[in-house]
Amino acid sequence: MKADIHPDYHFIDVKMTDGSIVKMRSTWGKEGDTLALDIDPSAHPAWTGGNTRLMDAGGRVSKFKKKYEGLGF
Repeated sequence: MKADIHPDYHFIDVKMTDGSIVKMRSTWGKEGDTLALDIDPSAHPAWTGGNTRLMDAGGRVSKFKKKYEGLGF
């Protein structure tokens, strides 16, 4: 393995949206830095299986449904 081609891999503190702090290894920042997340696995619906509400922005969903209503959807 070549020397000095890999980034420094160290421990950082990751602050979740609920305020809890988790120690992780990362190449981000410097040893002991704190990374504050706006979205994390404890709050995001993609990981929690939360509300799967479909947003109809500008009537696009209803337009699509009307266009293909006879195809058995």
